[in-house]
Amino acid sequence: MAVRLRLKRMGRRHRSFFRLNAMDSRSPRNGKAIEELGWYDPNAKTIEKQISLNRERIEYWLSVGAQPSETVGDLLKRNGIGQ
Repeated sequence: MAVRLRLKRMGRRHRSFFRLNAMDSRSPRNGKAIEELGWYDPNAKTIEKQISLNRERIEYWLSVGAQPSETVGDLLKRNGIGQ
């Protein structure tokens, strides 16, 4: 099973909110997640309220071979996590 770290879209129309999940690469975008690792709110007013990550678990998933999506990779780099 190939695991990917990717975003699951939540929220309502024009007010997106995303959860960062470890998911099977074959599952649909909003399908069942293996583990929830944090959230990302691009519409938040302050940087502190924009993202929350479980750093320890993300590093674990990366260490066992999980591949982040392009967007998640950018978020992780911005927060000093990852390769």
